[in-house]
Amino acid sequence: MSLTAAALPPLPVVRPLPPVAAHVDAALARLDARIDWLLALSPIDGAALWRAFDAGGRRHEPPLRYIDLESDLPAAEAELDALPVADIEAPALQALLAGKQQELARMIRLVRARGGDDFIAASIGLFGDVDDDLLALATDILDSVGSSDPLPADAGIDVVHAAVLAEIDWYRSQAPDFHIDVVVDTDISSMLMVSHGTFYIDGNIRLPQARVQPLIQHEIGTHVVTRHNGRRQALRQLEVGLAQYDATQEGLGVLAEFLSGFLPGERLRVLAARVVAARMAVDGATLPAIFQRLHVAHALPTDDAFDVAVRARRGGGLTKDAVYLRGIRDLLAYLQAGGAFEALFVGKFALPQLELLDRLVDDGWVVPPALLPRYSVAAEFAERLADCRDTPVQRLYQTHRPPESRA
Repeated sequence: MSLTAAALPPLPVVRPLPPVAAHVDAALARLDARIDWLLALSPIDGAALWRAFDAGGRRHEPPLRYIDLESDLPAAEAELDALPVADIEAPALQALLAGKQQELARMIRLVRARGGDDFIAASIGLFGDVDDDLLALATDILDSVGSSDPLPADAGIDVVHAAVLAEIDWYRSQAPDFHIDVVVDTDISSMLMVSHGTFYIDGNIRLPQARVQPLIQHEIGTHVVTRHNGRRQALRQLEVGLAQYDATQEGLGVLAEFLSGFLPGERLRVLAARVVAARMAVDGATLPAIFQRLHVAHALPTDDAFDVAVRARRGGGLTKDAVYLRGIRDLLAYLQAGGAFEALFVGKFALPQLELLDRLVDDGWVVPPALLPRYSVAAEFAERLADCRDTPVQRLYQTHRPPESRA
């Protein structure tokens, strides 16, 4: 049996992990829940940030403020170091869990370095640098991808919140144990965000109605569905995320927007702009310089250019945003090589880990996904997936909104 087979077999019963691996896996999952780097690096009160930036003639970088993590990072680091990873019984399990141990150590370093001189190095250690090939792809997209149909931002918090709750209800009709907490918060830096099993919605959200479902499919159809499937596995890391899973998760989220019917050119350009901004932040550029480059040289709208610039300057220069374009590029290569779509939903993992996960399937420690995203049952899904297997990143967008329909 293989996760990468064209068709998945009936679901077997998962086999428990051996004792040492189970102990390490559970400890790593607990530590992962305590180290919420995303919330620790999400600037609060974005509206006030823009007012301060605009009032200063867009020439000065306003101070970014963050919440404080309610966790003892030195204690978490000591607990992490003490785990008996070298004693794990199976080589594949040992490799995967050792990688997660190293990643959590890098997360602690990242949070502790927030605002300091070591932050950029910590970010590169965790999320990687922005290589020249990815930067060239991003620049090509910014230069060549045009706009899609102009749409009014006619959906606010009431519409989005109702759509999120309806989506969760649909998944619960497929799997009664499907669960996600929903929080409306006016202080988050993203319109929609999933972090550690909680779905956050910006209370001030405004977006086109045609983008509501694609963004919900990005968050719920990817992040929440893979978390649900990961919860069924013996290996808890497939629920919380194996090392370096971000690029695959975020790439799959972007793919979900295309497969659910409307990934506009503007969205692809924003993902490319994030790569440019991350590279500029690594090179020492300030928020005003990044904003100027995106808004003037690449013609991003004011709000998009400012949002991308703030995200790139989080903590002192965060490279995480480069993973979206890197992830969709690598996922398209995987699909174009004949990779199985269903295997991507077994849990949260990095594409290079599929070979190790296949070994765990053979050992009975990983089972195929029980739940697939809602958009995969739509009538147009097969055609859209076939398009993904034959489309370069630069053309992975739609210029027109889809007809009103439900997946």
